[in-house]
Amino acid sequence: MHRYLIAMMVGSLRKDSINARLAHAITQLAPADFTFSRVPIGDLPLYNQDDDAKQAESVQRMKNEIRQAQGLLFVTPEYNRSVPGVLKNAIDHASRPYGESVWTGKPAGVLGASVGTIGTALAQQHLRNILAYLDVPTMGQPEAFVHAKEDLFDADGRIGASSRAFLQTWMDRYVAWVKQHCAA
Repeated sequence: MHRYLIAMMVGSLRKDSINARLAHAITQLAPADFTFSRVPIGDLPLYNQDDDAKQAESVQRMKNEIRQAQGLLFVTPEYNRSVPGVLKNAIDHASRPYGESVWTGKPAGVLGASVGTIGTALAQQHLRNILAYLDVPTMGQPEAFVHAKEDLFDADGRIGASSRAFLQTWMDRYVAWVKQHCAA
């Protein structure tokens, strides 16, 4: 059986992040041939083009983890109607130096949760714009703007019954998306 390693980027550093919980829970809906590895981004220095010739060890580690993956999963909160700075910083590091981006061609899925009723719709749209420029084929449908209500997770931290069918459909489509792009 072919195995798929997915580099998972969570745009929140907060210990009790809803999106970190969502990232963990959604992976439990994937088939056995998919493995998810959360890529740490909190230890990256602020991107500075002067450092392109000698990237920090944390940047090199992140880029290697992304290189090894067959796909990408972005789970992001929305800060001030856009992506969190820590996620944008990671994206910038992994796309540099110019011509050496590790993002190119990696199939991606984007989702996120918020206590607000529109979920993370604007952050996801901004992220999709960034990924399009970086030549990352990003799944368009279904979109997952998750409203983080009390029953989003069950007592064991899995996706709760009220959201399970929708997020299982999302995961099934994501799996097909990754497999389609890896076969090409």
